[in-house]
Amino acid sequence: MTDVATPAPAKRSSRRPASASTRAVPAPKAKKAGWSDLDIRAVDTVRVLAADAVQKVGNGHPGTAMSLAPAAYLLYQNVMKHDPADPQWLGRDRFVLSCGHSSLTQYIQLYFSGYGLELADLKALRTWRSLTPGHPEVHHTTGVEVTTGPLGSGLATAVGMAFAQRRVRGLLDPDAAKGASPFDHHVWVIASDGDIMEGVTHEASALAGHQELGNLTVIYDQNTISIEDKTEISFSEDVGKRYEAYGWNVETIDWRGDGDGETYVEDVDALLAACEKSRSASKPTLIILRTIIAWPSPTKQDTGKSHGSALGDAEIAGLKELLGFDPKQNFEVSRELITHVRKVKARGKAAHKEWDKGYKAWRKANADGAALLDRLVARELPAGLAKAVPSFPADPKGVATRAASGKVLGALAGVMPELWGGSADLAESNNTTMEGQPSFIPSEKQTREWSGGPYGRTLHFGIREFGMGLILNGIALSGLTRPYGGTFLVFSDYMRAAARLAAIQEIGVTFVWTHDSIGLGEDGPTHQPIEHIASLRAIPGFDVIRPADANETAAAWLAILQNDRPAGLCLSRQALPTQDPKVAGKVANVSKGAYVLREASSGTPDVILIATGSEVGVAMAAADTLEAAKVATRVVSMPCREWFERQSKSYQEKVLPASVRARVSVEAGVPMGWRDLVGDAGEIIAIDHFGASADAATLFREFGFTPDKVVAAAKRSVKAARANTGPQLPQPSSADTDVDAAKS
Repeated sequence: MTDVATPAPAKRSSRRPASASTRAVPAPKAKKAGWSDLDIRAVDTVRVLAADAVQKVGNGHPGTAMSLAPAAYLLYQNVMKHDPADPQWLGRDRFVLSCGHSSLTQYIQLYFSGYGLELADLKALRTWRSLTPGHPEVHHTTGVEVTTGPLGSGLATAVGMAFAQRRVRGLLDPDAAKGASPFDHHVWVIASDGDIMEGVTHEASALAGHQELGNLTVIYDQNTISIEDKTEISFSEDVGKRYEAYGWNVETIDWRGDGDGETYVEDVDALLAACEKSRSASKPTLIILRTIIAWPSPTKQDTGKSHGSALGDAEIAGLKELLGFDPKQNFEVSRELITHVRKVKARGKAAHKEWDKGYKAWRKANADGAALLDRLVARELPAGLAKAVPSFPADPKGVATRAASGKVLGALAGVMPELWGGSADLAESNNTTMEGQPSFIPSEKQTREWSGGPYGRTLHFGIREFGMGLILNGIALSGLTRPYGGTFLVFSDYMRAAARLAAIQEIGVTFVWTHDSIGLGEDGPTHQPIEHIASLRAIPGFDVIRPADANETAAAWLAILQNDRPAGLCLSRQALPTQDPKVAGKVANVSKGAYVLREASSGTPDVILIATGSEVGVAMAAADTLEAAKVATRVVSMPCREWFERQSKSYQEKVLPASVRARVSVEAGVPMGWRDLVGDAGEIIAIDHFGASADAATLFREFGFTPDKVVAAAKRSVKAARANTGPQLPQPSSADTDVDAAKS
């Protein structure tokens, strides 16, 4: 097939429409790809289906799906290793549509490939309960590997998938030759200009280059159009040079011609060659694919109007005429065409069968590895996990919960090989390094402090909190392994979108956030989290855990692993007293989110103190004083409100009986959310302003987190409950201390 020059857009729009049997635009060049006339027709069908689907619902993003039609079709039909009959096949390649707004790019290929989507699903695009929501959603549409939409997040998540592939190979088949292991697969990404602009793709791409992830290929659709039309208004950097500086291989394929807009040749063979070359690369590959958005729409190609809105009936009619479709017919797909494109199912079955040979041989030669793999696939925890979790003796001085967490991770290392992680350049502060475990790093990039290799276990993210969060998500989405990553709680702001996406996707990622309150001390208000815990609790489906001591920390880790849900573990910098496990409430009840840590001296308490984290010790000291004053006091430790809210009503009533209206909550964060637990007669000891630079003891004293303040609040609450008075507001002595006075 020869290249065909095509007039510029303005000239194209004036061409006489073609008849149903004559093309008015050149077909993609795909001789090496082996494309027949039916393949060409299939690519054109993608274009009109994208236009029709958006037009039917009245909103969406047709342009990118139209111009990417040849690239997406090539990936699914010629490049990727996948089996539509087994979407969870271990040997499959992974595909990530980072530009999730162009969801039709993937949906139409899933329809063509026989993943379960049918024409009716395309017609139901972006409608209630359809399988084709506005952006791809994992666990919702078969064949979708990751939920994308926030630009940049897909590419960064794909880096995590590439991490996971290498780690799994190291766990199960480290000695196999490159490309010879059943655990070798490739990660393919389609990204847009918007993805490349987002800062998180810098974070993740720089780390991918440093890690030499040869199993990752990104096709960057450089169509230079966004909602505000030409990207030159805000975007002029040389992306190829930037990625070369990261350590990536960079290939450029220019379908636009020499840049003057006079030619447009979809050289699919060049794209195929670049993809095949990237499979054997030792570094990640960026393929810059220069396209014209909405090609070959008569008047709206190369415009912002085609990016995020329906093209209009007249424009679509012109498009169909140009491509030889009946302009009066919508969603036109012949039976012959669908039969042809679904031959990919047979190719996938054959590839799967060939892979099975190597897989069966591996299982036969690796009985222990096969047993481990079976457990990982089943998402089962290892036998003896609970026994491996350490316990800590009573100690009034105690240890910081971050330090206790580090000891737990060290204890779990030997029994849970799938657990791995690190931090965003804060390993010693976050205590996220499993002692003696090698770093995950190319061998030549080891340092004097950190030794390891490509199959190591300790992750180093650099100062890239958002990138870390999305990479952790990608690891979890790949299945098999369990990731965690640490930074300071105050920097959870930088990675909130990653935590939110973890919750949306319901994946078992653990974010280890240390230095969890004003208790971190002298670093001052920029580093002291105030509103963060309440803000994180507002994320649906996300568990926020703030343990009170070392034993609660150990129990929290066990519960997190058992729950297999996204979780944020908020840990102290300062040492916290370790409660006597023989005297205090059963620490196993940490998994219930809240439990009676100390019971009142009489059967029914006069007041209940509810505390989290470092403030539990304050509440326990206050209880001593209250009990001495003949005020029967129950102390409830509430490490995780989300876990508590999932318990039965009877358990909740047992811990917080409705008959006891005198209650005090104590938490070194904003008061938001506590009124629903303490009720109208309750008191809230909290902080609703930023902190200050001083030692932790001073800050707790000056900002009202002391046993005396808790005692006073408890007595007021008891009085209010007995008087049956109206709502009680947080007291100035607790939440409204003047910060400037405190600093002086």
